[in-house]
Amino acid sequence: MNHELKNKNGLFITFEGIDGCGKSTQVKKTVEYLKRVQDKEVIVFREPGGNEIGEKIREILLNKKFNNMSNETELLLFIANRAQLVKNNIKTELDNGNIVICDRFIDSTTAYQGYGRGLSINFINSLNNFATLDGEIIPEFTFFIDLSPIEAEKRVHSRGEEINRMEKEGIDFFSKIYNGFKKIAKNEKDRFITIDGNNSIDNIFNKIKIKLNTNLGIK
Repeated sequence: MNHELKNKNGLFITFEGIDGCGKSTQVKKTVEYLKRVQDKEVIVFREPGGNEIGEKIREILLNKKFNNMSNETELLLFIANRAQLVKNNIKTELDNGNIVICDRFIDSTTAYQGYGRGLSINFINSLNNFATLDGEIIPEFTFFIDLSPIEAEKRVHSRGEEINRMEKEGIDFFSKIYNGFKKIAKNEKDRFITIDGNNSIDNIFNKIKIKLNTNLGIK
């Protein structure tokens, strides 16, 4: 399937991967780089979160107090966050010709709630389509940081930070998610750029930079 952003003025980029893969670090480096080398405004969002309503949803989704949350509720909260973020923020920024970078987007929902939780992929696809204005707001390309669940789990626990509701799930759960991301990447070869997460932070970013420079005509 070829994904073309209907708004040709802006550029929409997403980063994906399992918890601990290092994508958030690469998001920060990408934003810093693009602000230095080109004139368009660079706007960054995260999911869950991204705006006032989204951050409230994030608090609920990641709070260990809500361990009894059903898989269906979890899915719909993520979709509600996305619908709000797309309509109120992402579309506006793209219409203004800006570069939008999002730390997680539709593919995380497919991987986590679909492959991870076992909910219907077809149903999730339809919800994602609804939340992205009938599929209008789709990333031009997606960087997938490919890191094994075992290594990612080590990194999460080495941070010394409190583990949130999603991160506390076991290795079996994240193995399903990881395999889900691999399937998505295989099916979305035109959009996904897979990068080995075992590489150093700088090596990973160099691969990202090559794609960015090519796409934006940066020399």
